[in-house]
This record gives sequence, C-alpha cells and structure tokens, in this order.
Amino acid sequence: MEVNETNCPLTETPMEQPIEAPVPTVEDTEKETSAPKQTLEEVVQRLKEINEKNDLTDKQEIDSLKQTFYKLQKAKSEAARKAFIDEGGKAEDFTPETEPAEEEFKAVMNAIKEKRNALAAAQEQEKEENQTKKLGILERMKFLTESQEDTNKIYDEFKKLQQEWNETGQTPVAKVNELWKTYQLYTEKFYDIVKLNNEFREYDFKKNLEQKTRLCEAAEKLAEEPDVISAFHQLQKLHQEFRAIGPVAKDLREEIWSRFKAASTVVNKRHQQHFEELKEKEQNNLDQKTVICEIVEGMEYDTFTTFADWEDKTNEILALQAKWKTIGYAPQKMNVKIFERFRAACDEFFRRKAAFFKSVKETMAANLEKKKAFCEKAEALKESTDWKETAEILTKLQKEWKNIGPVAKKHSDAVWKRFIGACDYFFERKNKATSSQRSEEVENLSKKEDIIKRMAALEAAGTADDATAEQVRALMKEWNAIGFVPFKEKDRLYKEFHALVDKLFDRLHLSATEKRLSSVRTNGNKEGNLYRDRERLVRTYEGLKNDIQTYENNLGFLNSSSKKGNTLVADITRKIERLKKDMKLVLKKIKDIDESLKDKE
Repeated sequence: MEVNETNCPLTETPMEQPIEAPVPTVEDTEKETSAPKQTLEEVVQRLKEINEKNDLTDKQEIDSLKQTFYKLQKAKSEAARKAFIDEGGKAEDFTPETEPAEEEFKAVMNAIKEKRNALAAAQEQEKEENQTKKLGILERMKFLTESQEDTNKIYDEFKKLQQEWNETGQTPVAKVNELWKTYQLYTEKFYDIVKLNNEFREYDFKKNLEQKTRLCEAAEKLAEEPDVISAFHQLQKLHQEFRAIGPVAKDLREEIWSRFKAASTVVNKRHQQHFEELKEKEQNNLDQKTVICEIVEGMEYDTFTTFADWEDKTNEILALQAKWKTIGYAPQKMNVKIFERFRAACDEFFRRKAAFFKSVKETMAANLEKKKAFCEKAEALKESTDWKETAEILTKLQKEWKNIGPVAKKHSDAVWKRFIGACDYFFERKNKATSSQRSEEVENLSKKEDIIKRMAALEAAGTADDATAEQVRALMKEWNAIGFVPFKEKDRLYKEFHALVDKLFDRLHLSATEKRLSSVRTNGNKEGNLYRDRERLVRTYEGLKNDIQTYENNLGFLNSSSKKGNTLVADITRKIERLKKDMKLVLKKIKDIDESLKDKE
C-alpha cells in the first residue's frame, strides 16, 4: 500500500508564528516532522462512519486510516518516553500508558473486517448460484438445438433463454470463458442448424449487426479518451455487451469481430503503455528523492555557528520538504524506505538546531523582558473605547511581538496568554459594540422560520396541483436568497426545511432532476461548493445531451410501419422529451450559480 506522505508532514513549524513562536525542542520537531495532521479520535471516528454506513469498498482509505492510527500512537508514545527521560528518568524504566482510543479502534476494525468478509462470501455465493443457473440455461439451449419441433415455437423459447442468460449476474472468474464459449457454441449452432424462417433469421442477423457495429464505433472512439484507465474499463463493458448479442450473418462474422478486436487492441496497448510510463515516472521520482536525501544528509553542521546560519539552513530544509511534496510516489517497494530516510535526515537537522537554541538563554531572557513590556502596554489599553486607534496600536504590537524572538518554554505560555488575553479583552468589547452582523443573522433566522411555517401550511393543505408546485418553487427561491443565520440554529433550520421539501416533492411527483437541483440550491452557499456544483451540473448536462443524441440515432434504425415499430418510436420520443426538460432545469441551475458567483465578485 502506498504511504500518503501528505499525512506525515516533515516540516518544522517556522519561528514566524501568528503571534508567538516558542523554541522548538527535539520532541516538538519530531512530532511536527512525522506526525499526521489527524488525531487518534478523528481516525477512530472516521472508521466508525465507514462501518455505520457500510461503505467498505474503499480499502485504500481504511488501510490508510489504520496506518495513520499506529503512526500517531507511536509518535505519542515516543514523545512521552523522551519527556520521561528529559525529566531524569531512565529509558529502561519507562512504561507507555495505555491508549484509551486503542480498544475502540480495534473493535471497529474487527467489525469492518467481519463485514468485508461477509460481503465477499455473499458475492462468491451469488456467483456460484449464477453459475448453476447458466449451466441449466445451457442444457436447455442444447436441447433446443437438437429439437425438431415447430420453428416459431423453438425461436421464441430460444430468445427467452438468451434473455434469461443476459439477466443472470456474474459467475466465478475461472468459469467465465468456459461458460461463454459453450453459450456461443449453442447460439451459433442454433442459428446455423435450426431451420428458421428466413424473415426471422435475416431480421435477427440485421439487428445484431447494427448493435455490434455500434459497439465497434464505441470501442474505436475510446482511442481518443484522455483517461486511459477509464477507457480500459469502458472497453470491458463493451466486451460484455458484444458477447451478449447474438450472431450476425455467417459471411460477416469474421469481419465484425476483427473490427471490434482491432479497436480493443488499440485501447489495451494504451492501457499497457500507461503503466509502463507510470513505472518509469516512479523510478524518476525515486532518483529525485534520493538526491534530496543526499543533500540533507550532507549538511556540514560544524559550520553553523550563528542564528542566521541555522535560519538559512532551515529555509533550505523547508524548501527541500516543499519540493519533496511535489514529487510523486516512488516504486512501491522503495516508497516507504526513501521517505523514512528523508525523515530521519530532517529529524537529525532539527535535533541539532534545537540543541543550538538551548545555548542562547541570555537572548531569551532579554526577549522575555521585552514581551513583558508589551504585556503592560496591552493591559494599559484594554479598557480603551477609542476603537479604531487602539485597534491599530494593538495590531502593531502583535506584529512587533513576532519580531522579538523566542523565550524559554517555561515562560512562553504564560507571557503569551497575558499578552493575548489583554488583546482579546479589548477586541471582544469592540465586537460587542459593533454587533450589526449578529442582528442581521437574527433577522435572517426570523425570515427562514416564516418560510418554514408557510411551507408547512402547504404540506398540511394536502393539495397536489401545479399552483402548489409553483408556490413550493417560489418559497425555495426565497429561502436561497436569505443570508446566514446564527450558527447554532443552522442545522435545525436545514433539517426542518428539507423534511418539508421532500414531503411536498413526493406528493407533487416532481422530477428527480428538479429534486436534486433544489438540494444543490440550498447547499451551495460557499463559493467553493458553487464551483463544484457547477462542474457537476455541466457533466450532467453533457450526459443528458449524449443520451438524447443516442435515442435520436436509434430512431433512425426503427421502422415505424409496423405496430411494434410505432410503439418503440413513441416510447423513445417520450424519453427524448423528458430528457430535454431535464436539460432545461440543469441549464437554469447553471445560470443561477453563475449569477451567484457574479454577485460574490
């Protein structure tokens, strides 16, 4: 499994923190350079969500969470051990504390494992049952190929068996080809041996040729698909469809199969070439990472005699770490090893840097006196009501605070809390004096509660006409136009509003597309969400457009002179009209999002 290096940051927190930057110790730098950003509790909570939702298909995420948990646990234990030794304890006397989250972690991992095993077993059992069904179908097909009964009766029965075969699910991988070959044998034998009526035979062959030609065109188009992985998987689906279609005229069989096979060869070669290029790229990534390791390992520590020397080299290390993160994965067998090598080299650098900082106690003492003076200035201003001038002074003090430099760790928290406490006290008083924004949120709360009442009245009325549907849409539009509400009330309002919308949608039988769009309208408050929603809607629009084009193409193949042809034409025409209505809804929502983004600008 690939190690997600972004979850194991190597960078040390620079001295330039927003307000205060305590001196980094060995323990601090080790945590900052190797510990993932998540906490143990967050990892366990995510695993619980996966288990409760039965979302067990993403094995990579589960494995990554498992690895992150043990890394966090190890980092926490190492930090406790070093703290124990620093306080005068002996390494051999250290006993790690039991991690409270570990028992819960193991329990949820076992539950996930049991569910995955049960799911796999159920899938295999289903495949075995499908194999038995298909064997039975083959026996009946074999009987029909040897039967001398009425041609029409045999034909109808054989087509039912083919339909039953296509509706039967997957079988064990080891039996797929064998079953398919037998199925193809009996199918071709049926069409070759049984004396079918020429009209049936020619019609079936023609229909199968049209379907296989369409699949050939689709396979040939995959050569232009930018995503070679997606193209490969789409090709597998096309192969399944090709197999499910009956034979064509005997003189065209080799030709149509050769065309489909040639298109498949192009896609398969691109797929193979993609992984060869990926392998070459991973080797190149390993070479780049090896060079970075050699640079860090080659640091001449004896020449770093000043604070400026260490800062320059720190910036160099941070730049190398940033460069590292831009490089992709190395080959799987080397990916973890090269990362551990780089992390060890960085840890050594920051360990030596921490040791150097311990020698500058006099500078830290001077810095402490300067910061105490800043605290006194902030405390003298915290009761001021001259909001603008005092805010500017305190902001300037905060900026200057960052330039003073570090103090001893035992004084760092106390002097920082003293300074920021005075600043926070002033700004809290200032915020209370300028609370117009909160008043606006309370007003928005009242507006949305009024909309909920009107929506509830519509639901209670029990009507299901066009006028009611229009009122629902109007209320939804009014809801979306209202700004933010107090944060603690947001979830309650959302649940009440959408519960009523869902009930009204169900009663009014509004389209699934419009329902999805309404959800987007009420969820797309943040600019990032709006951009993602717009991209998803554009993809939906293109999908609907392709579906319409496919149905319109199919109309060209149908003969409407027969009763059956008339029925198919009417059915496809209705589908096209429905899809066009859905396209209009999608376009309307894209326009709404564009207007919202324009307003935000």
